[in-house]
Amino acid sequence: MSMDQYAETFREETLELLSELEVSLLELEQRPDDADVIDRVFRALHTIKGSAGMIGFDDISTFTHEVETVFELIRSGGMEVTSELVNLTLTARDIIKSMMEMSFGGEPVAPEMMTRLTAGLRALMPAETAAASDVASDVGAAVNAGSEETTYHIRFRPPANIYHRGIQPLALLQELTRLGRCRLIAQTDSVPELDELDPELCYVYWDAILTTGHDEDAIRDVFIFIEDDCELKILAINDDLLDSGQGERLGDILIQHGDLTQQELDQVLQEQAKPKLGEALLKAGVVSGSQLDVALEVQAEVKKRQKQRQVVDEATSIRVRSEKLDSLVDLIGELVTVQARLSQATAEDDNPVLAEISEDVERLTWEMRDHILNIRMLPIGTTFSRYQRLVRDLCRDLEKDAELVTDGADTELDKTVIERLGDPLVHLIRNALDHGMEKPDERRRAGKPEKGTLHLSASHSGAYVILEVRDDGAGINREAVRQRAKKQNLWTSEMENNDSELINLIFHPGFSTVGAVSSVSGRGVGMDVVKQAIDALRGSIKVSSLEGVGTTFTIKLPLTLAIIDGLLVEVSDEKFILPLSAVEECIELRRSDVVNANYKTLLQVRGELLPYLRLRERFELPGERPDIEQVVIAEVQGQRVGFAVDQVIGEHQTVIKALGQMYKHLRGLSGATILGDGTVALILDLPPLVQEAEICEREMVAAQS
Repeated sequence: MSMDQYAETFREETLELLSELEVSLLELEQRPDDADVIDRVFRALHTIKGSAGMIGFDDISTFTHEVETVFELIRSGGMEVTSELVNLTLTARDIIKSMMEMSFGGEPVAPEMMTRLTAGLRALMPAETAAASDVASDVGAAVNAGSEETTYHIRFRPPANIYHRGIQPLALLQELTRLGRCRLIAQTDSVPELDELDPELCYVYWDAILTTGHDEDAIRDVFIFIEDDCELKILAINDDLLDSGQGERLGDILIQHGDLTQQELDQVLQEQAKPKLGEALLKAGVVSGSQLDVALEVQAEVKKRQKQRQVVDEATSIRVRSEKLDSLVDLIGELVTVQARLSQATAEDDNPVLAEISEDVERLTWEMRDHILNIRMLPIGTTFSRYQRLVRDLCRDLEKDAELVTDGADTELDKTVIERLGDPLVHLIRNALDHGMEKPDERRRAGKPEKGTLHLSASHSGAYVILEVRDDGAGINREAVRQRAKKQNLWTSEMENNDSELINLIFHPGFSTVGAVSSVSGRGVGMDVVKQAIDALRGSIKVSSLEGVGTTFTIKLPLTLAIIDGLLVEVSDEKFILPLSAVEECIELRRSDVVNANYKTLLQVRGELLPYLRLRERFELPGERPDIEQVVIAEVQGQRVGFAVDQVIGEHQTVIKALGQMYKHLRGLSGATILGDGTVALILDLPPLVQEAEICEREMVAAQS
């Protein structure tokens, strides 16, 4: 692997770690005493520092070490988590990302930003620790770059006259805890009776369970001035110990550390039929309670490490660049087209052997398509996590208090859809906090909790994913929308009694109910961008709102943009594809039905009156309508609508091809596909077709009146 490939791998892994770091910091702000979250923050910083040093990005390694030092101090209990610390660390996270992007051709990072942040972090540290970090920071980043953590069992028995030498055992133990996560257990079995006790002697010794990225030499350096005169045992819980199985057995652990002999263990085991070994050893008096506690700690750590290693083995995966996946999807798309040609050729040739081969190819193609598309599916929670930071920062800027609650983060969606969904969700969240959410005092006067709630949820619905952005704010002010619409000449009389049309004005370009422009909103852009982005994803968006209660935006998106199941229809020798997921049924339309409806495009379906439109008229195709037309009934934006065609051919596995820049202005078409005979069929985008038909209908009625 070349150095460029190592650097690119580092970049991808660091982006994931930075995302995890951001989420952990936001959790830490809510739970500042949570040791697990503190450990997650520390591990992310430690891994970034080590990887950067290993790959040659020394500036990133050195800067990250400064932040890591603070959290190492927090883990050892020498410092508390504060809101200011979280703010500084989030800023440091952004700087690390900018430094990394700078190494790949991005904008340079101002050195004074790094200096100010480092000074801010040191200002939060205790004076003596901050002074020590000034010395350590010059070399800290280079120590054990890229090393993995190891757990050690350490026994430190100082000489009885250690105080006479001016050495404090507590200071040595504090230095040991700074190397990583450390649990100390004091052993007091050597303390004599009170009348025999000399207060100038040390009778206590200690066991430590230390998990650290440092090696054994770093541990010995802690005791370097006294190692020759003390008892110091360091046993690593490494792969050899895990594989041997000895580290899992309580008796073996006690023997390894000299607390028990093999003879004593055998004797206790012989005297007890089916003993609980710990209780039996205590009863026999061969070990003390504190020695047993240490052995149990080591045993628990061994089992934890074995479980972690098992999970890693089971979850082995490889990292594949997205370009390779895109190329694979293109190839399966071509294979689907070839398979369609083979099926058509088989249908025209009465050859049973060829038919059998065609069926096998079709089955394998469908399986390959499903597996390859599943590879591209990612949990949408990867997008949800970054909005916690957005909500936090916006609340601080807007002087509001709100929390983001997410649901359905494990809902999977095509990676392309997720990537293009980011900006629309940002706009919706900004809109909800700026326009919808009230300030704490306003919410209190309205009888609401001072802290608002913003819900972001995802769920599957057939071949679609439903996203909801819901807030419990003030809702949409209809009167403000009405006045703004009249001012921009967008108001129509139909909107007086049609609430949905009135609310949908917020999606009109340049429409804003905010009088003043701020850093967040007021320019009239945002919601129209959301609508355009969702339309481009072949999705739909609806909004519902109750004043004083809140607003809900509902987005409906297809699972994938690459291959869909479609319904192939024909109109005047032209082929069209309707998304099969939207199709409900197909019915016949006779000439007599048209006459009975007074030539209006309305159709009776089991007592329900449904509108329909003719694709022949919409696309101005030549030829006469057949005596019996086929009407495809589909659900479009919550309503049932019919599409009249000459003939329904059947289901078709559709590989979507873009139409190109020249046809971007065409509404009602989302792409094209190549059929088995080499001809092109246009893929219909149903919502714009229905919207244009409604507009034409209104214009016709207005002209007649």
